[in-house]
Amino acid sequence: MVPRAIPPETVERWCARLVRTTDPEAKFAPESPPPLALDASWERAPAPLRLDAPGRPAHLEVVARAPGAPRPEALREPRARARLLLTFAHHELQAAELFAWAVLAFPDTPREFRSGLVRLALEELAHRRAYVAHAARLGLADGAVPVRDWFWERVAACADPAAFTALQGLGLEGANLEHAARYARAFRAAGDEPGARVLEAVEADEVLHVAFAARWFAFFSGAPLDYDRWRAALPAPLTPALLQGRPLNVAARRRAGLDEAFLARLAAEPDPGARGR
Repeated sequence: MVPRAIPPETVERWCARLVRTTDPEAKFAPESPPPLALDASWERAPAPLRLDAPGRPAHLEVVARAPGAPRPEALREPRARARLLLTFAHHELQAAELFAWAVLAFPDTPREFRSGLVRLALEELAHRRAYVAHAARLGLADGAVPVRDWFWERVAACADPAAFTALQGLGLEGANLEHAARYARAFRAAGDEPGARVLEAVEADEVLHVAFAARWFAFFSGAPLDYDRWRAALPAPLTPALLQGRPLNVAARRRAGLDEAFLARLAAEPDPGARGR
């Protein structure tokens, strides 16, 4: 399972297991990582380790192209909402895995950054569990829809921590601010108040995730967050036009620390329309 001899009882071993395991319990509800504040919890002088793919529990059908998102009017049907939630659940799983992946890929980054990645991974797994639980209440069990490892196809190509925070944090987590708010409104319009609250809780956490990425992108790039610098750090062929929803969730992005100049440039990008992942 572990591709090199990572010492047991370390944060790095926990991260490698989260990424590579195919056991559903270890994947979706892992044991707590070793105490992040203790030196003994961390591997000494680890070499960079770039895992190339995650393990997948057998009940998840991974496909090359996932089904498109349902139209807003279709969300009046509980099973349509459940299918959407299971798609979102897989986005959250990939985010958790990729935060753990980055701990291993970028071991020379400050420990504060790597500790933060572990905490974010745990929050993403909590989001996944909330989505799966509500999908079950709506009539679909985990694994009922095929999934695509879209995030893995892009993020694992990031060459350095600046690119990682640009894409995973400011890009994908940022776009989730729009998607969560948009679908919370749609679920509420369909009379699904519990589902709307799940989405709003995810949005609130993602504000903090984007703020974390903004802070560390500035650190790794050596200058305050700047739109052109962020755009240049995105791995080709990705552009800001894809990494957003419309309308922009301006209020949430402001709470995450993005300034008016950044938001104006993002809003000026071509409308991403209904592109899906």
